[in-house]
This record gives sequence, C-alpha cells and structure tokens, in this order.
Amino acid sequence: MILTFPHMGNMYIAAKAFLDDIGIKTVVPPPVTKRTLELGTKYSPELICLPFKINLGNYIESIEMGANTILITGSCGPCRFGLYGMVQEEILRDMGYDVDVLIFDPPRESPAKLFESLSKLRTGKGTRVVLRSISKIGALVKGCDNLYELAIYKRAREQIKGETDSILNEFEKDVRTVFGIDETLHLFKKYKSKFEQIAEVEGCAPLNVGLVGEIYTLIEPYVNLNIEKRLGQLGVHVDRSMTVSGWVNTHLLPNLLARSKERQMLREAKPYLDMCIGGHAWQTVGHSMDYIKNSYDGIIQIMPFGCMPEIVVQSILPSISKEEGIPIMTLTVDELTGTSGYGTRLEAFVETIAQRRVQ
Repeated sequence: MILTFPHMGNMYIAAKAFLDDIGIKTVVPPPVTKRTLELGTKYSPELICLPFKINLGNYIESIEMGANTILITGSCGPCRFGLYGMVQEEILRDMGYDVDVLIFDPPRESPAKLFESLSKLRTGKGTRVVLRSISKIGALVKGCDNLYELAIYKRAREQIKGETDSILNEFEKDVRTVFGIDETLHLFKKYKSKFEQIAEVEGCAPLNVGLVGEIYTLIEPYVNLNIEKRLGQLGVHVDRSMTVSGWVNTHLLPNLLARSKERQMLREAKPYLDMCIGGHAWQTVGHSMDYIKNSYDGIIQIMPFGCMPEIVVQSILPSISKEEGIPIMTLTVDELTGTSGYGTRLEAFVETIAQRRVQ
C-alpha cells in the first residue's frame, strides 16, 4: 500500500507525519498548480464544484508518482462532498488506474464505516504505537496551525516586506524532509523561533478581516488565489474561520471544549440561520457574527462556484452587513477566475474598510 490524500493547505504536514509514524508509505501530493487544475477539470463532470476537480487532479499526479491507495474523509448531509470518494474512484478506474479509495467517515456520523476503513490500513507498527501516534494528532495539527497563524500575524506587521514569506517558503521545503510526528513538532519549534524574531513596525495597528466560507476554498491557497498573503501584503491581519485543527478537534477527536465552542458559535448564527443546510454554511454565518462581536473591520466570504450551501449564505450576508453595519464581500472562485480582477477587488475592499476606520 502506497497512500496519498488530497492537498488542502497545510493538512499534508500532519497527514504525512502521522502516516510516517504508523509505518505507512505515502506519496505527499505536490502543491496544487495549474496542471493539477487542468487534469482535474479534463476528467471531471463540467458542473461539479472546484474542490472536486482539484482533488481529482491531486490524485492523478500522486498516482503518477507511485500511489495506489487514496485516503479521503467522508461526510453526510446535503453536500456533494459526501459523494467525492465514490465518484472519483469510478472516474479513476475508467481512466485505467487500479486504485483503492478509503473513505474515513467522522466517528460520530458512521462509527461502523470508520472502523471498516481503519481495518483496511495495513500499518507497519503495532497497536500501541498506532494509539500513541493518534494521541499526538491534536498537538500536531494545532502546532501546525499556530505556526501559520504566527506567519499571518507577522506578515501584516513586518518591517522588511517579504521576510515572513521567505521564512515560510523555507519551512515548507524543510517539512517535506522530516520523518514522523516528533521530528515535525521539533521543526515547528525551530521555525516558531524564526518567526518571532521578525521585526515589527512600531505601533502597527493593521486592519482586521475575517475569512469565512467553504472549508477547502478557505484553506487551500491556490484555490483562493493566496488571499491571506495578498491581504497581509496590504497590511491586513487575517483570521481564517476554518482550520485543519478546528475540523479535527470537532469531528475526529473527542475534544469536548472544541465542540462546545462550535455549538456556541452556531448559536450566534440563529437570527439569520438556525439549522444545517449542508457544507459549512451554518459555520459561515456563525463565524461572521463572531467577527462582528469582536469588532473586525470587514468580512470576506470565499466560495467555489456552484456551491449551493454557500449560495444560500451569500443571500443572507447582505442583510447581516446592513443590519450589523460591517462591510462584507463575497468572492466566487472557479477554474476561470483571473488574478488581476480578484486583486483589484481586494484592494478596493481594503480601501473601503480603511476609510471607515478613520471616520
């Protein structure tokens, strides 16, 4: 078994480290590029959502590198993501690839299916080692997200423009060379120290913008056209509502505190949306209300073209913007989204919220 998985932001870091520890050989999917998108678009249904197309392109590239098994999480409810694994497996087999797709459903949604998928993982380690590695997952994903959040913080405040991204690029090269959870955690500490040493502009008070929307579009930089980097370079501190560690703690691990915070955040959405309608639509509204409560300067919704849950939220956000008095912009992305117009809209939005702050 040579395992691969979707490329989604920094998720590959934790996935590789965990699979290293339990003795499973992996092919880490290469960063998403134009070729990834072209491959996925060529073999996907025309009107399927963008994350599906990029995932499929990921798998084709990983299979070309030697992978024969694909690991993907499952889902339930009114969202096409729950069908990804089955449909993509059929497409790959029609293309002539002999691959297995293991779908890991969240424990609280389908414990039986989860255990069935786990039994198919042929690990090279004993049960004790596997359980020990599982116990470290929470610290691993949180440590990774904390490092990237520190980079976001520094990017909006750095004295020397580009210093943060230079160190981050160095980290992303080094992290592919380490093996297992312990080495990865050690690398986090090394680069945390490097980020902390970045000099900040004295008295800097950047604008604060919250990012909401569908999780894959939020987390994968290629899909959202590097919005965190673009906003940071404009002097904006960005908070991304959806993270890998947040998803793991609320869906995979028995983290009661994280689940309690999630329920509280969803309750804040009640005036505008009080039920799950699929995807992360409910979370989009809840996080928007949370950003308003914490006096953010603006909110940006990012959604893939054709995502029905986010389309519903898109119709709700103008009411929130008007009634709560906060600028909210929606950015829709697909395989035809151009960088120039996208950048212009971001610059105009930042100018708008900057003017509001000084009024």
